[in-house]
Amino acid sequence: MRIVQILTALIVTGVLYLVVFEREQLLAFAGAAPQTEQQANAPEDTGHVVSVVAQAMQAQEIDSAVILRGQTEAARKVELRSEITGQVISSPLRKGKYVTRDTIMCELDPGTRQANLAEANAAIAEAEAARPEASARVIEAQAVMREAEINARAARELSKNGYASETKLANAEAAIESARAAVEAATGGLASAEARILSAQAAVASAEKEIDRLTIEAPFDGIIEDDTAELGSLMQPGSLCGTVIQLDPIKVVGFVPETEVNRIEMGAKAGARLTTGQQVVGRVTFLSRSADEVTRTFRVEIDVANPDLDIREGQTAEVAISAPGAKAHLLPQSSLTLNDDGALGVRVVDTGDIVRFIPVKVLRDTVDGIWVSGLPETVSVIVVGQEYVVDGVTVKPTYREAQQ
Repeated sequence: MRIVQILTALIVTGVLYLVVFEREQLLAFAGAAPQTEQQANAPEDTGHVVSVVAQAMQAQEIDSAVILRGQTEAARKVELRSEITGQVISSPLRKGKYVTRDTIMCELDPGTRQANLAEANAAIAEAEAARPEASARVIEAQAVMREAEINARAARELSKNGYASETKLANAEAAIESARAAVEAATGGLASAEARILSAQAAVASAEKEIDRLTIEAPFDGIIEDDTAELGSLMQPGSLCGTVIQLDPIKVVGFVPETEVNRIEMGAKAGARLTTGQQVVGRVTFLSRSADEVTRTFRVEIDVANPDLDIREGQTAEVAISAPGAKAHLLPQSSLTLNDDGALGVRVVDTGDIVRFIPVKVLRDTVDGIWVSGLPETVSVIVVGQEYVVDGVTVKPTYREAQQ
């Protein structure tokens, strides 16, 4: 009895092996050729063709927008910092306050800076008072030098005729050298006086600049992002006084893939839909010439009017940038299918009611359907039954009107 069970198991195992692993050889031995994949997927020949529902489509001109995601950014944002050391003597401005250009954000204690300015002005007056005396010394030295030159010329002429001694001539030439040295000394004194004047003027300019830095002002109209420095706090060079951001206009920033960047033009009209549902319109004001090293995308900026300041910085936005129009077909989403290679497309009714697969490219998804490109100008798309037919199959199409 046990031997019968073992033989039965061996026979069943052998049959399963032939059916699973040696199917083609088994069919060939039995006189039947194996089915191809297309034959396997083809509908059985029941004596009539397959009925499908098709829809005649006509290409339309659409605005082929570039779709991307981005976020809002302030048009300008600046951190106001102190350039000098001083104690804050102004009351702080609170965050959220709207300020105009030149509004004082922080004011520092002047300390001895006014005295330093007065001292620098006094140094200018003193240096300018010394300049006339130095000029007079130069003029006097030059006159002495001219007199010495005249005496030296006379001594030379007398010496030639024997009326003057060599000693007198040597004394006259020595007088010239002495006068020349006096001129150089007087000229140096005048240059020193001029230098003292310039130094005093530089000190005045430095003291005035220090006084100007006592007040930190808003560089443009905007909103204070954080409270300004508190009254009595000590500011050092680089200490933060406050942050001002400009939100009108506001920028919508996105990043365009390198495959789409050539479709965007400067000044192109663009729209954005914020996560709050608000929709805004603007124009492209910047398109980067350099791609991000990591994402290989290009930064694009859109300026949007924000007079009420109701759009905040950092909000997520879906952006659509207008691009040159293209021919496309509006199809029901259910008409899309995949072929054996995984390509997305549609099946159409070709000449002689023969089915043909055409790959398509999705341009835009809307509530009314999906816009695709890659189809002929006029085409009959199978909208019902496309999953049950393959290329080359003859069908019996029933046409329905396109939805408006």
